[in-house]
Amino acid sequence: MTHSASSGQGSREALLAEAAKRVLIFDGAFGTQIQERKLTEEDYAGELGLKADQKGNNDILALTRPDVIQDITRSYLDSGSDVISTNTFSANRISQADYAAEDQVAAINIASGKIARALADEYAAKDGRPRFVAGAIGPTNKTLSLSPDVEDPGFREIDFDELTAVYKEQASALIDGGCDFILIETVFDTLNAKAGIMAVKQLESDLGREVPVMISMTLTDLSGRNLSGHTVEAFWYAVRHANPITIGLNCSFGADQLRPHVQVLSGIADTLLMAYPNAGLPNELGEYDEMPETTAGLVKQWAEHGQANILGGCCGSSPEHIQAIADAVAGLAPRQVPTPETAMRLAGLEPFTVAA
Repeated sequence: MTHSASSGQGSREALLAEAAKRVLIFDGAFGTQIQERKLTEEDYAGELGLKADQKGNNDILALTRPDVIQDITRSYLDSGSDVISTNTFSANRISQADYAAEDQVAAINIASGKIARALADEYAAKDGRPRFVAGAIGPTNKTLSLSPDVEDPGFREIDFDELTAVYKEQASALIDGGCDFILIETVFDTLNAKAGIMAVKQLESDLGREVPVMISMTLTDLSGRNLSGHTVEAFWYAVRHANPITIGLNCSFGADQLRPHVQVLSGIADTLLMAYPNAGLPNELGEYDEMPETTAGLVKQWAEHGQANILGGCCGSSPEHIQAIADAVAGLAPRQVPTPETAMRLAGLEPFTVAA
C-alpha cells in the first residue's frame, strides 16, 4: 500500500489512523548529517552557475547533490521514521538571498519534496506501513514582531504580506513536490507563524482542497517563552484556529529542559502532539554530545506519561538517535487527544480564558 499525497484530507485521516495505533516516529537533523559528509563548494554549487559561494547552502543540495539528501532520508526511514521532512528549512526567497539563489526556490522545494515522496512511497510499498512527508518551512532570519534596530523599536525589515508571499511560494512548491503536510517549524516569532498559516490558507483556496499544517514552536528561554514572548499555552491559543494536524515543540533545549513545556501543551492541545528536541545542549564548541540512549530515555518518559504522539530529533540528532527513540517507545500507548471544555481562549503574551 502506498500513501498518496493527492488529498490533504486523506493525508490528515491517514496520519490520525496511524497515530491511534502507536507513538509515531519523526526524523532527525539534516544539517549535522550533511556536515559529516565534508562536502566541497563544488558539491554545493553543481552546474547551476550561481554568482555567490554556495558552501553551507544545505537546501540547494536537492538540486546539486540529490544523492546526499536521498542517503540521509533513507537512513532515517531505516531507523523507523513514520514521518520524514524535506531538507528545506531555509529554502525560501529571504534565506536564499544570502546565496543569490532566490530564483532557485521553487526548484529546490519541488526537488526536495519529490526525493522525500519517492522514498516514503518506496518504504510504504515494502511493508504496507504508510510513511508521510512533511514539507519543512523554517522561520527565516526576519521577525515580524520585533525591530532589529534597538534605536528604532517601530522599524521592521519586512511586513506581514511580504512574508506571507514568501511562505506561499515555498509551500506551493512543496505541495507540487508531493508533500502531505506543511510543517511550520522552529517558530520563534508567533506572527511569522501566522504568516505561514495565512500562506497555506491562500494555497488551499487556490487548490480547492485542504493542505494540513503541522506547527512547532521553539523556546528561547527556560521559562518557556519564544522570542516574541509567548508562553506555550498562549502560543497554542494564537494558532489553534489553523486546525493543525500536529502542534508541538522542537529545537530549543534538550529533552530534559523541554519536559515541563511538553507536559503543559499535552494537557491543552486537542490535536496530535509532536516533539523533537535537540540532542541535549551544545558544548563550548557548539557540538551536541548527548548519546542516543540518553535522548531516547528522556523522550520515552513523555510517551510513558501519555504526553506525545510523534517523537523525533532536532539539532545534533542522528539516525542512531531516531533508532534509539523508535526502540524505546515501541509498544507504548500513544497520547489520547484531550477534549477541552468549550470556552473563549485568547492570547496576549499570556493565555486568557473568558469565564463562562
